[in-house]
Amino acid sequence: MLTLYGFDVSNYFNMIKLGCAIKGIEYKTVILYPNQSSEYLDKSPMGKVPALETEQGVLTETNVILEYLDEAYPNNPLYPGDAFAKAKIREMVKMAELYLELPARRCHPAVFFGQEVDELTKKQAKRALYKGIEGMARCAQFSPYLAGEQLTAADIVFLYSADLAALVAGKLFDFDLLALAPGAKELMAKLNQREDVKKIAEDRKVANVAFKQYIASLS
Repeated sequence: MLTLYGFDVSNYFNMIKLGCAIKGIEYKTVILYPNQSSEYLDKSPMGKVPALETEQGVLTETNVILEYLDEAYPNNPLYPGDAFAKAKIREMVKMAELYLELPARRCHPAVFFGQEVDELTKKQAKRALYKGIEGMARCAQFSPYLAGEQLTAADIVFLYSADLAALVAGKLFDFDLLALAPGAKELMAKLNQREDVKKIAEDRKVANVAFKQYIASLS
């Protein structure tokens, strides 16, 4: 059986959980935070989560894991279609990560943990989020999903990237990120109505208590 390493507050961990839920893949979890222990570095070279242990070895990096799951377990494909359609899904996965998730992550300390973030970082993040959501609007179909009528890996990554990015944009920069991509709010609402997404949200809420204690222990 597959083993998934990570913790339920991690949006990247939750991307894999949702991918497995959609595809009906069974797995067990080992709850842990990113760390540099020699034991975990043997599994995850950068000490990051998530990591997925398979019979052949361990895989890291969320997009790589999603693609592996889709090839190893063909039911309910996350990358459906011909070569071009699959590439467009990978394109949107990468865009959501690079231009929404990562710029917003630079400001997570200010928004979620009450820490200081310098003004240059804020300025760069704000500019990147504007450009990122506008780029997604030009690339995605939102009819109703990013790639058309079928939910794909792009929607999974968008869901768990745009939600946090929208919080950063609203709380730190006072603008409505999702309003800049017509159809994005409707997509987020549709995804959040799914039972598997609701279950992941409940897991995250419960795990957040322990995660806050863990963060406090580091200071």
